[in-house]
Amino acid sequence: MSDMLKFPQDDTDFNVALSMSLVLFGFDGSQLQLLLTRSKREPSKDALFLPSRYLEAQDELALSARSMFHGLFGYDDPEIIEQLKAFGGVFRHPFGRVINIAFYALVRKEDFLAEKWEHHGMQWSPVDRVPDLAFDHNEIVKYARERLKRRVKRRPVGFQLLPDEFTLGQLQTLYEQALGKTFDKRNFRKKLFKSPLLHDLERKATGGETGQHKGSQLYAFERERYQRMKNEGYDFLF
Repeated sequence: MSDMLKFPQDDTDFNVALSMSLVLFGFDGSQLQLLLTRSKREPSKDALFLPSRYLEAQDELALSARSMFHGLFGYDDPEIIEQLKAFGGVFRHPFGRVINIAFYALVRKEDFLAEKWEHHGMQWSPVDRVPDLAFDHNEIVKYARERLKRRVKRRPVGFQLLPDEFTLGQLQTLYEQALGKTFDKRNFRKKLFKSPLLHDLERKATGGETGQHKGSQLYAFERERYQRMKNEGYDFLF
């Protein structure tokens, strides 16, 4: 029988599973981070890996990703959650052939249901200091970071990652860590001030929030203006 006409159920050795992983980026005001969890099963017990689950035959990919997100954050409609790609290395999983469909999302860390999940070993890790992860999850993180770099250059990701009120220092830190490069402070702010999306709140930071220096000017994003301009064809380029 031609391989093109051969069905999996005809092969007595057929044994393939599907899984899904989420790369969840969050920003605490001074560090870009991602969420990790700790394995409780052998042979990777105590190893860190991305939040993941196996997929049943009836599971729809996007809905499953949002369902997992809901369990972690209490809502299932993040502004950005996108499929990355399939990771299907033959020996990527010690239990057999497991093909992983990876997604990434941008989240507000304060939305994380910490009391529900921290005792399960979940923790946030800075993106520039991600430890060795189980399976091929370091490869997935690397791919997700490259996707984030492209996203940062085309969309104002601060909408999803920054608090409602932020300083320009926080915004610069976010962009530097997302893009893996440093910017001249003066040139960075000059570029930002050309954008119609920043709103000066005419108030100073008190220094009580992580990453906000006392006396720094506070800003907010003009969300409604951005949506209106986006619908009219505006493309945010950084």
